[in-house]
Amino acid sequence: MPGLLRGVARTAVVAGTATAVSNRVSRRQQGRWAAQQEPQQPQYAAPPPPAPAAPPAGSDMSSKIDQLKQLGELKDQGVLTESEFEEQKSRILQG
Repeated sequence: MPGLLRGVARTAVVAGTATAVSNRVSRRQQGRWAAQQEPQQPQYAAPPPPAPAAPPAGSDMSSKIDQLKQLGELKDQGVLTESEFEEQKSRILQG
């Protein structure tokens, strides 16, 4: 009888260990799959703001100055980059 009891105990220990390891592996795999299936949210830059309206053909200097002030405010707020600012400024000054 002691030999039979020892065999049963050994089988229980082996089966319990195998079950614990199997459950751990399953949980680990599920965690990895869940991480892979999460939708990746792309990081898009905000679209550039529309160009300021072109001044009418007969605009005066004060209108251009107002537009340049507005353009400078947009640049200071971080809406426009330095290159966008320079491009818009040259359009206003040429117009």
